Amino acid sequence: MKILCIAAGLLLISSCKNDKYKTARKEPAPKDSIIVKNNPITTAATNSIEEIKKEYEMLQARLESKSFTSKGFTYDCNEEPSGEVKFYSDKDEIKIIEHFYAEHSHFSASEKYFIKNGKPFFIFRHETVWNFDGGTPEKPITKDDITETRIYLENDKILKCLEKKYSIKSDSKEKTSPDTIPSKETQCNADEVMKTYQSLLRNKDKKGEIKCL
Repeated sequence: MKILCIAAGLLLISSCKNDKYKTARKEPAPKDSIIVKNNPITTAATNSIEEIKKEYEMLQARLESKSFTSKGFTYDCNEEPSGEVKFYSDKDEIKIIEHFYAEHSHFSASEKYFIKNGKPFFIFRHETVWNFDGGTPEKPITKDDITETRIYLENDKILKCLEKKYSIKSDSKEKTSPDTIPSKETQCNADEVMKTYQSLLRNKDKKGEIKCL
């Protein structure tokens, strides 16, 4: 009942296909959180989020040090998205799933699922929509519109959802630093990413290239 109260009260809470996947930077868990004094529900949620951040940092450090065993597959759905999936495990227990996919239009996305006791506790999603934005036919200018979403979960329930949006133009003299852009709390629906998560798990023993998820 306590978890349900937390979820109900706190619904607050990648344009080149392969290059962006292979060079994906570390996505830090956001540092901002809300603390309301003398509110036991909010305090409990805040404590859970702090524990999630610690667990995330530990798994991310192990991922960077390459201490996990890994396997994966690629898929191509012809008219639908094509992508790549990697599973990172410790003693046959999946700890992180990385999923990158792109459509045949101007859209691509990546997702990272951080897992504990068989359940995702933190999901990072990076979506990119690119378009031509001036220039000449010989030297066009493109613009990437990017949305980052961070979802904190406890027992499949959302504790907190953070979102940030920014754009990057190919002719910009100064690179945009996502870390300098603040995240905003928003109400988000994790149904889509959780559905994808379950689909990835069902294909965890696949190798090479398959048709579709």
